[in-house]
Amino acid sequence: MATSLKLIVNGDTHSAPAGSSIADLVCMMELDPAKVAVEHNAVIAPRSQLADIMLSDGDALEIVHFVGGGQSDDTWSVAGHTFTSRLIVGTGKYEDFEQNAAALDASGAEIVTVAVRRVNVMDPKAPMLTDFIDPKKTVYLPNTAGCFTADDAIRTLRLAREAGGWDLVKLEVLGEARTLYPDMRETLKATQVLANEGFKPMVYCTDDPIAAKQLEEAGAVAVMPLGAPIGSGLGIQNRVTIRLIVEGASVPVLVDAGVGTASDAAVAMELGCDGVLMNTAIAEAKDPIRMARAMKLAVQAGRDAYLSGRMGTRKYADPSSPLAGLI
Repeated sequence: MATSLKLIVNGDTHSAPAGSSIADLVCMMELDPAKVAVEHNAVIAPRSQLADIMLSDGDALEIVHFVGGGQSDDTWSVAGHTFTSRLIVGTGKYEDFEQNAAALDASGAEIVTVAVRRVNVMDPKAPMLTDFIDPKKTVYLPNTAGCFTADDAIRTLRLAREAGGWDLVKLEVLGEARTLYPDMRETLKATQVLANEGFKPMVYCTDDPIAAKQLEEAGAVAVMPLGAPIGSGLGIQNRVTIRLIVEGASVPVLVDAGVGTASDAAVAMELGCDGVLMNTAIAEAKDPIRMARAMKLAVQAGRDAYLSGRMGTRKYADPSSPLAGLI
């Protein structure tokens, strides 16, 4: 009788004593069960049952965790959650978790997007994002960055829910690697499946009013049209369609992708968007902490400008001071 089991864990070969459960394996790897989710032979293992699921020779396991986006009298809500900040920030591209946490603090954001990646089982003591940004104080918004099919995105978010228990998620299904534009057919498919499973998907999409409305009808709790390609910093390229999406939506609209500097964030808010999501614009700034503060102020200024109702545009000059009575 074999005394040990050969397992495939996160793509690599590992061994465990015969008679081990998933819980035993997690403990042997010195991982915290409260911070990970486990997929056992392509089926998510509920955390409450880890001690009851026994391992067999040849089993394949995936163990994942999270890695690294207003004013008090002007809140906004999505899927039953209410926030004062209209800025959502990402958790990628920073020098380290410390810088990421400092930028988050400077931004005033109450939501951060987080990717789902395999646990490094070779170094279980390695720092995790949760060690620096407390998910009890900041809302984690698991996303599907890097997913190119609906099935991959759905699988990722199922694992994310098991790892953290959050139903509010960010869905993105990319069409191809060069432009990182969303594949709207796959995005719509994933939205329908996730909504039927009780998820509350905030969905990255093209700046297309028709597609945005279809996502809303499929169960999206927010639509997130791109301002420009992800990571490009080009700013809002099509103000007309963003405005049309805002006018036609019954759910929050947030610009996602393309913001490069504070004026871009202000433009998004002046168009009537409920918020702005960004990552690269802050993380790749020469001074990310100062840029985070600038984005916070820009979002607030843009929102105030939208609420105040801007002046009408004119074809010709109109003097501020009356011409009558000149000396």
